[in-house]
Amino acid sequence: QVQLVESGGGLVQAGGSLRLSCAASGRSVSQFMMGWFRQAPGKEREFVAAITWSGSSTDYRDSMKGRFFISRDNAKNMVYLQMNSLKPEDTAVYYCAADPTRYRTSRAKYDYELWGQGTQVTVSS
Repeated sequence: QVQLVESGGGLVQAGGSLRLSCAASGRSVSQFMMGWFRQAPGKEREFVAAITWSGSSTDYRDSMKGRFFISRDNAKNMVYLQMNSLKPEDTAVYYCAADPTRYRTSRAKYDYELWGQGTQVTVSS
């Protein structure tokens, strides 16, 4: 059974940066499509970014393009989300997710089978 554990969240001022990490354990996720989602209080969980198993293709929510960057290190069983130029509206719990079946990236949360417990990101103005 694969477990995903996020880390790297915290409190940052607007304009700052954070790097989230997602560590997978239990088995290799090197063949899995991986994604990041976020959920703010009172809102639906929304897509942030996704990456194919090889890292050759990525996808981002429009509001994150040019600010957020997803990457992976299959040798370490890790996925990362570099977040730059953070805004107060980026405040949310950020979740790592995995899907073992899809080759292409997906923005639909229902396409992901595995989820981490989340890490809180708070951006102060």
